[in-house]
Amino acid sequence: MSDSEKGDYDPEAPEHRGIGRGVATEDTEFGTALAHFYRGEMDRTNTWRQRLDQTTYWAITLMAAILTWAFSSRGNPHYLLLIGMLVVAAFLGIEARRYRGYDIWRSRIRVLQENVFSTALNPAEDVESVDWRATLSDDVRRPTPNISTVAALAHRLRRVYLPLLGLLLVAWVIRVSTFEPNQPWSRTAAIGAIPGTAVTAAVALFYAGLLAITFWPGMHHVRGEIYDD
Repeated sequence: MSDSEKGDYDPEAPEHRGIGRGVATEDTEFGTALAHFYRGEMDRTNTWRQRLDQTTYWAITLMAAILTWAFSSRGNPHYLLLIGMLVVAAFLGIEARRYRGYDIWRSRIRVLQENVFSTALNPAEDVESVDWRATLSDDVRRPTPNISTVAALAHRLRRVYLPLLGLLLVAWVIRVSTFEPNQPWSRTAAIGAIPGTAVTAAVALFYAGLLAITFWPGMHHVRGEIYDD
């Protein structure tokens, strides 16, 4: 596209608003290139989706092993469950970073689906966004995460990791309170010279931080792909 053409670009123009209809009715070189671009982005999205699934799989596998070991004998220390919480939280951080990368390619796919293929399937409907081509062009030139790290953490917590970490918390409370029922909580929850009250306070602060990230208002800007009724 020449400089003069760039200056004359108008996203409201019919030829730009109706690109989806052209894909449906015309065998254009641009439509062919767009189809190949879509296939490439879909493949990249699936690759990053698999990376997310691998992280979740290992987090669940590790958590299952820790729960099995912690409840297999009274002599096994309860603090292994606390170590499990930290390790699962580390997997959460890794997955949030991967999700930011995944969301780059997923967002491109959604832009094409909403503004090209949906219009091609139903030419009576207009495009979702009049400036979608400029937005997609900028993203292809300079791929940039669409969400912050904190928003990615919140998204993965809501979808996967908050239930996993909640299960570890329940298991730790049961492990501390039932394996030595005749002892006070401050003693059974202790770790070496660290009193049980300090350990409990640290666990409470850890989960309070997780809840704040998960449910803090205005923090989530991840656009979903499936609309609920």
